[in-house]
Amino acid sequence: MQAANSPVEAVARVREALPAQGLFADKEWLFSPEPFVLEEGMEEEFEKLGHRLNLFNRACNQLYQLSAQGRQPRWVADYLDRGKPPELVEFARQKGLRDEIPGIIRPDVILTESGYTIAELDAVPGGIGLTAWLNRTYSDLGAEVIGGRDGMIEGFSSILPGGDIVLSEEAATYGPEMRWLADQLNATSGNGSRWEVRDTSLSTDFQRNVYRFFELFDLPNIASARFLMEAVGRGELRVTPPFKPYIEEKIWFALFWLRPLHEFWRRELGERHWLKLQEVIPYTWIVDPAPLPQHAVIPRLEINRWEELGSFSQKHRELLLKISGFSDLAWGSRGISLGQDMPQAEWKAAVANAVAEFETHPYVLQQFHKGKLVRQPFLDVSKNEMSVMHGRVRLCPYYFVIEDKAKLRGVLATVCPPDKKFLHGMKDAILVPCSAAA
Repeated sequence: MQAANSPVEAVARVREALPAQGLFADKEWLFSPEPFVLEEGMEEEFEKLGHRLNLFNRACNQLYQLSAQGRQPRWVADYLDRGKPPELVEFARQKGLRDEIPGIIRPDVILTESGYTIAELDAVPGGIGLTAWLNRTYSDLGAEVIGGRDGMIEGFSSILPGGDIVLSEEAATYGPEMRWLADQLNATSGNGSRWEVRDTSLSTDFQRNVYRFFELFDLPNIASARFLMEAVGRGELRVTPPFKPYIEEKIWFALFWLRPLHEFWRRELGERHWLKLQEVIPYTWIVDPAPLPQHAVIPRLEINRWEELGSFSQKHRELLLKISGFSDLAWGSRGISLGQDMPQAEWKAAVANAVAEFETHPYVLQQFHKGKLVRQPFLDVSKNEMSVMHGRVRLCPYYFVIEDKAKLRGVLATVCPPDKKFLHGMKDAILVPCSAAA
């Protein structure tokens, strides 16, 4: 594909390159003629971030296991196991799975006026095929994208060389992108390995490695889950992300900030990486209704009981309530309440619900950091002319853990209208790959 002569022509070529089946089921987005350009030094910062987050994931895995063994505070594992079926908890603690962590790391990064913040880590991320397609398509237009033309495809094949992508009905929206990815993996494989996208309704024995593209809360609806888990237990195949529900909890950001665990994090991450992660992980609390002594307060909130949070004035509610995990409300911006945007009565009810759900579905409270305004050109289809969105951006770097090192292979930018508080893919958002500043 040759470079386009005009922005309108560039967008036309991007749209022409779309696979016949699309990339998302029943989803659309706005097209831009060029990648989103990161600020100077941001690519290098993302490279370092991947290393830190890989250390963080390994430390989380280690902390949970030590807690389960009684060698770290037992309340760590207690928080992370709440609401989980006992048999799944037991399976995740198997000796054979001890060192397994997700093979793909994808943080949701929000650019702010002072730098950036990590809204959360997604252990079962979508957008892998989309970002691979965007990198390839914009590269063919002459752009230099982060990760290179085929970095995403090479990265995915490196974590599991050949196997099945097992996709649940819950994740059916992402089916087209994963099937496109499998086709590209098969077309570029030089060793005869093959990839296939399989439906979780197939209750069949698995013989090959598996990329798990379904959430663990959905296990009762997945006929093939038992076969997969039995095969993993026998050591016959590898599944990534592993069957470890504790790894996928948002509570980790709260545990990162808890003072009794500071020495653990400092030791496992190293002083420099620990301090750097403090700059980008937003302060987070576990909404634990355990009573405090009358003289004690919850750090930074200066309240003695969570019910007092419901009475905060709107200007003091730059706070997000999120369900921590193991729920169909724990992904896709569902199960999130932004205090600043809610009437007092609704915020109070959301806080009361979070307190009430603690025993089975713990919530976290997180500082909200507003994204800064950025500019990105796009094609206004109604006028067939270029326009510019002054919006806010979410960046999703994709890291593939290869030989215990996190390799950056692509960055997806989602530029949303400025009135959107939750930045995610939508029909009025621009989706593009990222390139580094010249």
